[in-house]
Amino acid sequence: MKSQRTLIIGLWLLALVVGALLLARARFSADMSAFLPAAPSAEQQILVDQLKDGTVSRLMLVGIEGSSGEARAALSQGLASRLRARAEFAAVSNGEAGSFERERALLFGSRYLLSPAVTPARFSEAGLNAAIGDSIAALALPSGAWLKTLLPADPSGETLQLFEVLASQESASLNEGVWASRDGKRALLMVYTRAAGSDTDAQEAAIGLLRDDFGATRASLAGRYPALAESRLLLSGPGVFGVEARERIRDEAMRFSLLGTLIIVGLLWAVYRSARALLLGLVPVASGALAGVVAVSLGFGVVHGITLGFGITLIGEAVDYSIYLFIQSGSAGAAGDGEWRRRFWPTVRLGVMTSVCGFAALLFSGFPGLAQLGLYSIAGLVVAAGVTRFVLPLLLPSGFAVRDLSTLGERLESVVLRPLRRLRLLVPLLALSALAILLWNHENLWNRDLAALSPVPAQQQALDAALRADLGAPDVRYLAVLGGPDREAVLRQAERLTPRLDGLVAQGLLAGYESPSRYLPSRATQEARRASLPDAATLRARLQAALVGLPIQPARLEPFVAAVDAARRAPLLTPASYKGTSLALLLDGLLIDRPGQSLALLPLRAPQSGIDAAALDKALAGQPVRLVDLKTASNRLYAAYLDEALELVAWGMLAIVLLLALVLRSPARLLRVLLPLLAAGLVVVAGHVLAGVALSLLHLVGLLLLVAIGSNYALFFVGSERTPSLLLSLLVANATALAGFGLLAFSSVPVLAALGGTAGPGALLALLFSVMLDRHEPA
Repeated sequence: MKSQRTLIIGLWLLALVVGALLLARARFSADMSAFLPAAPSAEQQILVDQLKDGTVSRLMLVGIEGSSGEARAALSQGLASRLRARAEFAAVSNGEAGSFERERALLFGSRYLLSPAVTPARFSEAGLNAAIGDSIAALALPSGAWLKTLLPADPSGETLQLFEVLASQESASLNEGVWASRDGKRALLMVYTRAAGSDTDAQEAAIGLLRDDFGATRASLAGRYPALAESRLLLSGPGVFGVEARERIRDEAMRFSLLGTLIIVGLLWAVYRSARALLLGLVPVASGALAGVVAVSLGFGVVHGITLGFGITLIGEAVDYSIYLFIQSGSAGAAGDGEWRRRFWPTVRLGVMTSVCGFAALLFSGFPGLAQLGLYSIAGLVVAAGVTRFVLPLLLPSGFAVRDLSTLGERLESVVLRPLRRLRLLVPLLALSALAILLWNHENLWNRDLAALSPVPAQQQALDAALRADLGAPDVRYLAVLGGPDREAVLRQAERLTPRLDGLVAQGLLAGYESPSRYLPSRATQEARRASLPDAATLRARLQAALVGLPIQPARLEPFVAAVDAARRAPLLTPASYKGTSLALLLDGLLIDRPGQSLALLPLRAPQSGIDAAALDKALAGQPVRLVDLKTASNRLYAAYLDEALELVAWGMLAIVLLLALVLRSPARLLRVLLPLLAAGLVVVAGHVLAGVALSLLHLVGLLLLVAIGSNYALFFVGSERTPSLLLSLLVANATALAGFGLLAFSSVPVLAALGGTAGPGALLALLFSVMLDRHEPA
């Protein structure tokens, strides 16, 4: 017997040590892509790609406020200079002259491969005459001085068209030579990180570097601009959201975890008045929480912050098991002698099994985040119950017992529980009223917007919208997607689609669009353009004829002849040609390679009135292009997510009913377990509806918790035993559950608040309704 005790405790301690080591190596994330499907459809895959590592996901919007416009401009220039020297940032733009110098030089050198105007006709005598004539006419424009410097090397004007493409990205206004907000009170920068937006650790490091450089630049300018001490840095963008969300979830999980634990410890101290009982009672909780995190880490490679927050709720349920053991065993020192196991363990075990049935359904979810919650709950509850059954009694000293609580139990029975039983009819009345409310509001019951899961506060979202509006930063919603066996195929498709999109822009259906073929024409197109270029001797001869009547001599255009001759021998453009420039990142975002397939993404810019998706669909009919509305796709994704969760929960509930029917073997007893749970669920959901809260996915998970905890209470009431200690144990367990769940209702993270706001009141109602429907008087 002694060796068996040593073996069990030894194995438990070994498991704790291994678990602690695995916990230390676990990775935690707040990336919402964990709640994206593991096996998405083609449309969902595009959405997932954009959210995880698309170009837009790498964008940071930077604002500088305070001090004077001149000082902010100096700070912007100094900060941009420092950031451009760092490998962590792929591109840094603030509108200052020269910020796109490398890109301009590259485009200028490749103008004859990039310009759509380059054809054999353009380099004929007539074509050259027309093109050079247009360039000379453009010298009268405000930009004429700049064009005059280009004229000898580019009299056909290919550069002007290409630079207009770059200029279209610089839509922010300038103040003191750098980008500024429309009211001129904020300097602006756009920064692209090399790391994907979903790489929260790398994004956090990049944000830290940016803040450091901001502080260092400001300090270096303090002598010239003392008022810069009042300046402040504003940051936004997907990566910033991810980092801040992780911090918020982690901080709130820790804060509420600590607060909930303190309240639970206070409650248990008030009941036990024994430090030893208190510490021993927390052993199953700690073991279960550790097992839950380790199981998720091993199963998924990363633990999501929401799963961690969910762990707080586990404290509220797992602590129940030791409460049952200590209080139900009474003051006769029976906790360690097997009497409790004989009388009460089967009921506790059945309660654990019902919880496992409910949460097991989540394991089959196609969304990793939901499956994490299921695995965490199952592992945590099974280990907590197992430790209570097999380990905790062995840790108890001989004759261990909590203080005599029979008087307190009897008092609670007479003051609280007995009056509650007289309100039996109130349960069906409340349940039917709640059902009527839900039926009346069934169309607005669920929030099917993915934003319902977003932990980003409204203030941060407003700042992001303001910075994007000032910068003209991409806020891509609609994409035209082309697919083909390789990049060459999709680039050719993009070129064929260009005239149609230009026509839609002219009609006002689109404000503009982006295309990878602008920066990387297909190989066939580049070869055709290069073949259009005449050799030096032919070009000189054609210029002699083309310049007749134009105010320029052929000799002045020798740089043009040399440039065309060099372009004839230059290699074709490839993605590698853009290495080290911001255009490389842009191309990476617009061209996606998958096994056996390449995609070209063409972001569509909406006019002021927005994009008419139906008209656009009609206009693109017959084209090999798929129009993807990312917002609609995300909402469809979440709707599918919610529908799947509802289906899984329904299967879980069915499994619970079948399990209880199999074990209880009595329709009447089965009904006595299910009725309080059903009534509690209806009343809680109706309460949310009356409060104007539309239900989200985490409300659904909260309902699962309600059933998991409430079934423990209800099962005790189908037995014949009604000792004061039993009722007292249920009340104490319920109070700890409220401390664990109820606190979460006050979280500023919506998903945690939804979880706590459902499970907390639900657990309380489940116990109250179980007592009200109980027909047995206590012994």
